[in-house]
Amino acid sequence: MMSKSKVIAIVGATASGKSAYAVELAKKIDGEIISADSRLVYKGFNVACAKPSLEERGGIPHFMMDIVEPEFDYSAGLYVKDAKKCINDIISRGKIPIIAGGTGLYFRVLLENYDLPQVEPDYEYRKELNKLEKEELYSLLEEKDSVCAAKIDKNDKKKIIRALEVCYVSGHPMSELQGIKEPEFEVEWIGRNFQRNILYDRINKRVDMMFENGIVDETKYLLEKHGRIPNIIYTIGYQEVVEFLDGRLTLEQAKDKLKQNTRNYAKRQLTWFRKNPEIKWNVYPDKLKK
Repeated sequence: MMSKSKVIAIVGATASGKSAYAVELAKKIDGEIISADSRLVYKGFNVACAKPSLEERGGIPHFMMDIVEPEFDYSAGLYVKDAKKCINDIISRGKIPIIAGGTGLYFRVLLENYDLPQVEPDYEYRKELNKLEKEELYSLLEEKDSVCAAKIDKNDKKKIIRALEVCYVSGHPMSELQGIKEPEFEVEWIGRNFQRNILYDRINKRVDMMFENGIVDETKYLLEKHGRIPNIIYTIGYQEVVEFLDGRLTLEQAKDKLKQNTRNYAKRQLTWFRKNPEIKWNVYPDKLKK
């Protein structure tokens, strides 16, 4: 039996220092970094999504950032396909792949035993579903697939729509189609975290910096260029600024709401990652043998 290729996964909540940690580690072990963040794949999603600048990347090659326009509905299935190509390319050059980010589903489908349903997208059906509010969509999913609904965050409109789409296209609940597969890689799991009060303080400071660094202008630019597409108006960071631009919130209210929404997101991320017993929190891995 052939041995599996070795990779490092760096996971954790937003603002836990994953990106800087990954760069530091890559320099020590001759690694290259693959992003596992569902927002960083989009071009122009910079300030609001804390995309590492070229300076912050420290000369280390980064992959799976800025690969599609915001109009494109980039799925977890596409991520697996593209990220595997990056992993194989990095290994072929004698480097160590470091997958770093906070999108739990990306890690699950790429590195764990979770197999995605092979159901083609129905863009017309998606368009109809996008006209509904999140609450209506979630209630609909509870009716059609209560098992799947229980595993999805009520505010994650994209995942709710995908689950409904799978039901619609296949005629079967998504929970019945999700399978188990043998993981393809040997993974060293590293988790980044801080005590809650410290993490929340880091989040609050990050949000303040976003407003200093031009999140409002970035949001205006994206809206002018792409319109009010779901990938913009439902992304944390942009959605709060949109409410400010629409006059529904003051600037301070938008800032406070973004801080609260980000803290809530961090809680959900940690809940997801803590289900993985293989994650070693706040440690340095030994240098992997090639």
